[in-house]
Formats: sequence, structure tokens, C-alpha cells
Amino acid sequence: MKDQKVKSWMRAVIGLCGVALIAILFVPMWRIDLDAPQYPEGLNLLIYANKLGGNVDIINGLNHYIGMKTLHDEDFIEFKILPFVIIFFSLGFLWVAFSGFRKWMNVLFVSFVLFGVVAMVDFWKWEYDYGHNLSPDAAIIVPGMSYQPPLIGFKQLLNFGAYSIPDVGGWIFIAAGLALLSCVVLTSLKTKKK
Repeated sequence: MKDQKVKSWMRAVIGLCGVALIAILFVPMWRIDLDAPQYPEGLNLLIYANKLGGNVDIINGLNHYIGMKTLHDEDFIEFKILPFVIIFFSLGFLWVAFSGFRKWMNVLFVSFVLFGVVAMVDFWKWEYDYGHNLSPDAAIIVPGMSYQPPLIGFKQLLNFGAYSIPDVGGWIFIAAGLALLSCVVLTSLKTKKK
């Protein structure tokens, strides 16, 4: 049976998403904002596809007191892999837009969702490691206290409020996934009506 084609307007949307995904290489994907009385302007950790940004040095200095490992780009294998994954998905979106095959759209959607799940699990594990594996020689030790930032949302960590949310690149990723989901669902509903 010949593979059904995706409607042309959906192909245009998918192609636009493919181009938008490239922007993720240049903007922060995620951010962790820290708010405390001694830092009224706040601190932030920006996570790009290939590096850390924001107030990394200040955060590393603070983390030293509670025994957390310092953050360095070279400690994250993800920063070497993630740019290639983003380019792969960008090309995948563009291929589906160009070819218009429904089968490839469905494969792309499943792959995109699986990658999103794996990425969030990896991020949670990274936060867990940094928040729980503390140095026993730290200047400040609070028995039973861990400093794992929230995966998404807010968490109080001593006198710091930590907010973990998507940044521009994360919202682009989410929007591309939702657009692709919409195309998959609408195509599936149209097929069922036939």
C-alpha cells in the first residue's frame, strides 16, 4: 500500500518547525533561577545545547560551601552530543516536510517524544547527582538536607528559592513537538473518517 501524503499546510508547519529547531543551538534551552535575600537581583544558570551560561562562577562559589561539585562544561557529555541530536531532528522535520510521507511523520513524532523523555530523565539524574552527592568536608552541613533543584517548577533550598523552567530553546522544542502532535492527530482523524 502506498504511503499516504501529509497535507501541504501541515508540511509547511513541519518545515517551519525544522528551521526553528536550529535556533535552539544559539539560545538557552533551560534555566534555573535562584532567588535569595542576599541576591535581590537573583542568580541564574542557563543551559544551552553545548554549554552553561549565566552566573556559573557565583553559583559554583556558593555550591562550594554546601559541598556540591562545581559546574564545568567539560563535565557534561550531553554538551558534545546534544547539538548533533538537534541537527538530526531539524533535518528529520525538513525531510518530512519535503517528502510528505505520513509514515515518516509518525516515526519522527515517536522519536521526538522518546528523545524528550530521555532528555528529561537525564536532566533529573544530573540534578539528583549534584544535589545529593555532597562533600563531607563542606563548610555548611545540614543533616538530611539535599540540594537537588526541581525538575520543573519551584523548590526551596535553604534560603534560596529555585525555579526550574524551559527557556527560549525549550519552548521552541515544546512548540515543535505540539505542532507535530497536532499534524499526527489530524491526519489520523482524517484517515479514520474515510
